Amino acid sequence: MDSNQILKNCEVEMGKAVERFKEEVKKIHTGRATPVIVEDIPVEYYGSKTPIKQIASINIPEPRMIVISPWNKDDLITIQKALSESDLKVNPQNDGEVIRITLPSLTEERRREMAKLVNKEKEDSRISIRQIREDSWDEVQKIIQSGGVSEDDKFRTKDKLQTIVDRFNKELDEIAQKKEEEIMTI
Repeated sequence: MDSNQILKNCEVEMGKAVERFKEEVKKIHTGRATPVIVEDIPVEYYGSKTPIKQIASINIPEPRMIVISPWNKDDLITIQKALSESDLKVNPQNDGEVIRITLPSLTEERRREMAKLVNKEKEDSRISIRQIREDSWDEVQKIIQSGGVSEDDKFRTKDKLQTIVDRFNKELDEIAQKKEEEIMTI
């Protein structure tokens, strides 16, 4: 493997880290209802844990309300239980047909907690990117030791690697800033 291939692999892995960050950030709710908030909550379904999105439809009739309509009405109670036990801190209402969740408007304190959570996720992603950079640099060092790369190429590769890291860190910052603005907007 040459240094260019290592850089390509590095970019792919860092791209995956950014995508994971985007998925995690989507789950942080902003006071507005969205199916992403509840769709992956596991429900006990015929002896196994199944995400809500696989056993019910999820609708947003109002900006702060989520309505979950299970395909089998017998699942209402297990879905309600799973929602109550989740870390959403909501009180699902079961009317025998659907489950309604009314999201409370976020307090200033809760908004700040959510913003901190976004920053924690961003920092976790930065750590992943740094680890990918270190692993890639170790691979480059092995090639250098085997005589496959000149000293000049070594420094060019190191600069390219840092450019890739900077680009992905900038992308993380932009995503986090956008989500924080969304959270802090009343």
